[in-house]
Amino acid sequence: MKKQFAVIGLGSFGRKIAITLSEKGAEVMAIDKERDKVEDIKDKVVSAVALDSTSEDELKSIGISDFDTVIVALGEQQEAAILTTVILKNLGVNEVIARAMNELYAQILKKVGADRVLLIEEQMAEQLAKALIAPQIIENIPLASGHLIVEIIPRREFIGKKVKELNFRSKYGVNIVAIQKKVEVINDEGETEIKIKINDLPGPDDKISEDETLLVVGSEEEIEKLVKETS
Repeated sequence: MKKQFAVIGLGSFGRKIAITLSEKGAEVMAIDKERDKVEDIKDKVVSAVALDSTSEDELKSIGISDFDTVIVALGEQQEAAILTTVILKNLGVNEVIARAMNELYAQILKKVGADRVLLIEEQMAEQLAKALIAPQIIENIPLASGHLIVEIIPRREFIGKKVKELNFRSKYGVNIVAIQKKVEVINDEGETEIKIKINDLPGPDDKISEDETLLVVGSEEEIEKLVKETS
């Protein structure tokens, strides 16, 4: 069964989340007070409704408690976001994710019941800072264990060396879990496409080439050590 999401607030942030979730195969209901925003998105999601999310009766009328997750994306409408979060939890919504504009606002949302709070501007700033400091990190994925899976561009000192020579585990405290390489292939239409070839069981004698990227897993501190010592 597909997961069901409701997104309340269809500014640029909420609209993007709703459309992306829908494109990924989820069932999405998009909600906003402004009918023009609802009309604009109705063909891109399963359903779109114009209503006031600070009205408990209106939220009840659409069966809001049946959704797996409700995302409150009301941006600067802080009072409305707080009231909406309270109502959603009172109605028994399993998971409420709310967007906050600042840390104080985030604390209030947590106190009134939000299960998760997104400080988008701060997170974006942190990601940008990290990208500027460590441009060789292409992407990172947080794990429940507190570790990260990070895709990195191999530094010059890695090129041509075998995995066992680099001694990643003992030197940096991280493990190489895969080596990726972009390769050109010809599709059924005779066109050239770029595919990702993944060696997900790299052996100790596998050599690293300059056209490959490495997937490594470790703590944030260990990843930072790896990046700094290879810069």
